[in-house]
Amino acid sequence: MADEQQKTAAVVDGERPLTDKELEAMLRKSEKVTEFPEVTFDEFTEPTWDEWVEACNALLKGKPFDKIMYTKNYEGITFDPIYTRKGTDAILPTNDYPGMGDFLRGATVNGYVHEPWGIAQACDETLPAENNELLKEEISKGSTVYNIKLDTATKNGVDVKDAEKPGDIGVNVTTVEDMSVLLDGLKLDKYPIMMYTGAGAKNLLALTVAALKGAGHDVKTLRGVIGGDPIGELVKTGKTETSLDALYDEMAETIKFAKANTPELRTVFINSDAYTDGGAEAVQEVAYTFATAVEYVRQMQKRGVELHDIANSLYFCFNQGANFFMEIAKLRSLRMIWAAIMEAFGAEEADRAIKVHGRCARFTKTVVDPYVNMLRNCTQTFSSVVGGVCTYDNPPFDELIRKGDVFSRRIARNLHVMLQEEFGMLSPIDAAGGSWGVETLTKQITEKIWAEFQKVEEMGGIIKALEAGYPQAQVAEVLAKRFKALEMRSDRAVGVNMYPNMTEEPLERREEDTPKLKKEREAAVAAYVADIDTNYLAGKLAAVETVEGAIEAFSNGATIGQVAAASCKAEAPETVEAIAAHHWTERYEALRFETEDYVKKTGKNVEVFLCNMGPIPQHKARADFSTSFLQVGEFNVHLNDGFQDGEDGDQYEKCLKAFKEGDYDVAVICSTDATYPEIVPKLAPMIKAAMKPSATLFLAGAAPKDMEQVYKDAGVDDFISVKANCFQTLKMLQKKKGMIE
Repeated sequence: MADEQQKTAAVVDGERPLTDKELEAMLRKSEKVTEFPEVTFDEFTEPTWDEWVEACNALLKGKPFDKIMYTKNYEGITFDPIYTRKGTDAILPTNDYPGMGDFLRGATVNGYVHEPWGIAQACDETLPAENNELLKEEISKGSTVYNIKLDTATKNGVDVKDAEKPGDIGVNVTTVEDMSVLLDGLKLDKYPIMMYTGAGAKNLLALTVAALKGAGHDVKTLRGVIGGDPIGELVKTGKTETSLDALYDEMAETIKFAKANTPELRTVFINSDAYTDGGAEAVQEVAYTFATAVEYVRQMQKRGVELHDIANSLYFCFNQGANFFMEIAKLRSLRMIWAAIMEAFGAEEADRAIKVHGRCARFTKTVVDPYVNMLRNCTQTFSSVVGGVCTYDNPPFDELIRKGDVFSRRIARNLHVMLQEEFGMLSPIDAAGGSWGVETLTKQITEKIWAEFQKVEEMGGIIKALEAGYPQAQVAEVLAKRFKALEMRSDRAVGVNMYPNMTEEPLERREEDTPKLKKEREAAVAAYVADIDTNYLAGKLAAVETVEGAIEAFSNGATIGQVAAASCKAEAPETVEAIAAHHWTERYEALRFETEDYVKKTGKNVEVFLCNMGPIPQHKARADFSTSFLQVGEFNVHLNDGFQDGEDGDQYEKCLKAFKEGDYDVAVICSTDATYPEIVPKLAPMIKAAMKPSATLFLAGAAPKDMEQVYKDAGVDDFISVKANCFQTLKMLQKKKGMIE
């Protein structure tokens, strides 16, 4: 009864609130209504398309409308300058309702009204006791999901004594005692758990259940997800420890165990990280992730798992990128596509709903000027909420640099709280529904995802496609485009390739004392296993293929490494070309760090002189652009207010004199297109003659074709403009200076 009272809509006109079931029944009844009163806006004069274009052209001042006003993204979808009802009437979801049908408009009938999205902030402290404290702190400050992030060793089933770097990305767990400490005092009957377990879930599921049973907890109340993704890990690392068939057997075992013992817990956590970290666009991310999920459905059916149980074992994790409206459309689209896929398998309507966890994409974050990541996280979290995620992890802004601290974690967590409590994002259901732009994008991305998914299916499924290198090649192609767009600055990473902050103080990395932590963890594990009856344990380790057998082994003192070794079948592993993880600004950041290292070693830098000709209004725009362009490499740009004719000499002699007073590697002539035909032929030869042989003379701005050779003949080496390749230009200057080979 309490649950029924909780799941009610707001009171309207003093009447009894509707329950979810009553609301769903009312919505289904309304489906039969096909005629609605026409709403007109006769009091407004509707401008024609031609009138709107004419107004835009007046503002563009001669710039080409078709080139400026249409934007093509990495998904191959062109954003129109304006969307109208006339162009979208046919695709508006007038007969779709949230929580039913194709689930386009939401996974639940009431959106977030009754059940807000889960605030699932990942907790990654190395020591179990410290991570336990962090989990409790997160809940006390507003989180609603216990999101436990495991280190690499734990996910791979490696004991701490054999771990290369325990605690590298999360908590280290080796024994049931470690897990007991990690889970001690958590209100798992009230808040769901989330744990990504790597290639398989069996061992960590068993370890969790063993710890909870040992503490007297009823594991039937456990809900959330403790799940693995063998194909996801295969894409990340390029190999599996055993055959995929063995991993599928294990997956089926966890689903059957969960159905019988932890019915509210999901055990397959399908993760898109491998693709998005590699630079994939949204179509590729969803298509390849769904192809993976379809492989799991087929493999589970082969192993006798009922479709209903498969559907209720799956949890998806998608990364949210920087393209705000595209990400909203992606989330709406993927619900519809998954519903269609599950319908094709024969699933009942309720089993077609997808459970989606989201997180801000690591790929879009920067190490340089990391505070800008707060803004990136804000838009990505907002688009996720509008799109309708079930749970969400907004990582700390400094995640690429270090594990979060009190400040960065608070900022990350409070964004959820602000969106829920202050921005009212719990009230609207399908907030983007009916938006002409978003509905159009949803239709377009749906078609593209389905087409790419079908390509993989035609190849024989995701494994065949990976073995052929198809997804890897597609993702690599997009990554190359992203890097090129950053080089040309058509994509802007604020603080990195645009608007660099020259006063930035790098964040302290706070590297953990890994040897000390490993020693501490080894001592704790050694003390625990010292009293274990090894002969008795050997018998238990012989029966760890089932979850129940693994629980018994852990309960009797087995380590995660022992159970992993005992349960790993000696079968041929799967190998494919891995997709390496990247983040989009890594090349610019490496360039900048090369400059910093050189300055630290030698005390020297690339010194830039601005030949600012004429009064400030004449040279300022080009001088500011050139300054920002060259400061991206963290070079020293020497500023001035410009050189003009006067009683103390003409502007050319003044500029030359100032240039000779320093030791410069670069000079940039800055003025206007109108004055360059007079200035450049006079000034360029003078500056070029005064330069050392390794120095470079730039002209700020792209020269007209008929003047380009004239300026080069005068001594100009190259041009700094929006058409210039910023990255390659900076690398060239570094090489000339001797910073790099």
